[in-house]
Amino acid sequence: MANPFQYLQDVRTEASKVTWPSRRETLITTGMVLLMVIFASAFFVAADQLIHFVVGLILGLGR
Repeated sequence: MANPFQYLQDVRTEASKVTWPSRRETLITTGMVLLMVIFASAFFVAADQLIHFVVGLILGLGR
């Protein structure tokens, strides 16, 4: 097993190499995610309603 102090030093060195996104990039990415969530939820609601309607028509044929 490696020396724990060496491990922590390596972790600190690697963590210093991380580049964080700017505030603008974070806001743009968040906005895009929210927009995609809205589009996806609208698509699945529409698909669910369509399937509900078609299944209702098929099951209603026997009456």
